[in-house]
Amino acid sequence: MTASDVSGVVLVRRPGARNRTCLFAWSIDACHDQPMRILVRVVINAVALWVAALVVDGITLGEPDETGTTVLTALVVGAIFGIGNVIVKPILTILSIPFIIVTLGLFLIVINALMLGLTSWLADLFGLPFHVSDFFWDAILGAIIVSVVSWAMSLLVPD
Repeated sequence: MTASDVSGVVLVRRPGARNRTCLFAWSIDACHDQPMRILVRVVINAVALWVAALVVDGITLGEPDETGTTVLTALVVGAIFGIGNVIVKPILTILSIPFIIVTLGLFLIVINALMLGLTSWLADLFGLPFHVSDFFWDAILGAIIVSVVSWAMSLLVPD
């Protein structure tokens, strides 16, 4: 490995590593693990959505008695949920800062429920068997479950 010091930042290059720039990476070494991190996040989202579908009656994921289809659907819906959280959720969060402040952060649960609703709508567009029936009870409870499961699984994955 070679290292160079540029204005106090140490850049470490592995021998044979490709010269590419990684956006949104905290360190140069994190660039090489970025595809694996994305895959782990998709799996975490898929498991969280699956748990929410098991616990909440109004959330359906996959076809009953078809395990392979359900796993594939969970992974694709997890990817859709992750993409929505990366693109849409920050915009919603910024636009709703006054509500978040007034409710002491509880409005973030509503934003997570909106993300579940958006994911359900997009899954319907793609013909995937994922549906959230009722916004208020099903989506809110599902958002809480998805948040807790995602948080707990993120603790198990090394940074």
